Amino acid sequence: TQREGWEHIMEPVMIKAILGDHYDTADKALYDKVRTRALDFIDKSTGIQTIVQMEGLVKMVEEFNFVPKEAILDKFGYKEIYNNGLMEMVDERMTKLNSGQLTVQDFTVKGAVDFLYALKDRGIKLYLASGTDKADVINEAESLGYADVFDGGIYGSVGDISKYSKKMVIENIIKENNLKGNELLVIGDGPVEIKECRKANGIAIGIASDEVRRYGLNQEKRSRLIKAGAQIIIPDFSQADTLIDLIFKK
Repeated sequence: TQREGWEHIMEPVMIKAILGDHYDTADKALYDKVRTRALDFIDKSTGIQTIVQMEGLVKMVEEFNFVPKEAILDKFGYKEIYNNGLMEMVDERMTKLNSGQLTVQDFTVKGAVDFLYALKDRGIKLYLASGTDKADVINEAESLGYADVFDGGIYGSVGDISKYSKKMVIENIIKENNLKGNELLVIGDGPVEIKECRKANGIAIGIASDEVRRYGLNQEKRSRLIKAGAQIIIPDFSQADTLIDLIFKK
């Protein structure tokens, strides 16, 4: 949860990009219209690569037509603006972690790390796939001390959607390990990985977590994950033993 609150960084980036020079003069009706559109897009695109979200932003900027064509940035330009704001927040949190003001528990969902090691102890091969840039995913996993648990590898965006997606990762996992049906287990809080898991007939567990408290249920996530097809919804890993028994059908 080092990136908890990323939506609040992306929201103003999108609104300002769409309105352009009209940002300071837009009336409430216009501002609310753009904000609603941005929030709806953010909600529906949760879990996909940031670069793909920025492709969507470019299309929205063109659609609203407030920004002259020659002034519209490409997906990489908008991503840089968003990423600068996001990393400022992450760096501040990392500083507090390194200084001892905060601990790993302040950045992880309750019971999550212990749950990962419990799966590893049972011989389960673990993979981590994120829509965040790969270098940042690896850095954060290492800084929080759980990178070693992912013996299958850590995957993230490489800036080229033709070379990386969660769908590709899942397909490769199935192929490399010759998996069938419920031999594949996907755990995530985004609709993308849940949908891809269900397409592959795997077991899809949705994490509808309250990332601010790091435990408890987030109702919006729950609804989103149910629509995506999650077979099991949990708020956190406080009942990890029960979940493991359920997974292994004890």
